[in-house]
Amino acid sequence: MHNLKELKIWNKAIDLTVEVYKATSSFPADERFGLTNQSRRAAVSISSNIAEGAGRNSNKEFCNFLGIANGSSYELQTQLVISNRLRLLNDDLMNSLLKQIDELQKMNYAFQQKLKAMSQI
Repeated sequence: MHNLKELKIWNKAIDLTVEVYKATSSFPADERFGLTNQSRRAAVSISSNIAEGAGRNSNKEFCNFLGIANGSSYELQTQLVISNRLRLLNDDLMNSLLKQIDELQKMNYAFQQKLKAMSQI
């Protein structure tokens, strides 16, 4: 098991979730069950899957949950682009969020590689 509070990737995922909640708070009410909800759920899923993986008994299990978190990050990326094209999210905010997602995806990949290498020892 890993110390969740010390995982940089988990902390950055939490920060991203807070930013997504703020960004979607201005979406129209008719999107409450559409892009607002979907974007927030995908963002929460990233940090939640990192947390669940950290609590598992093996690095292999952790890698599996990191993979799920990565999938959620791509889902969120897509939802933000759609929101931007619908003019619900301005370019600057979208680009800032996409940059955070890109950083998380790179961290996730590197962390998975590290865990896989540790499992082979």
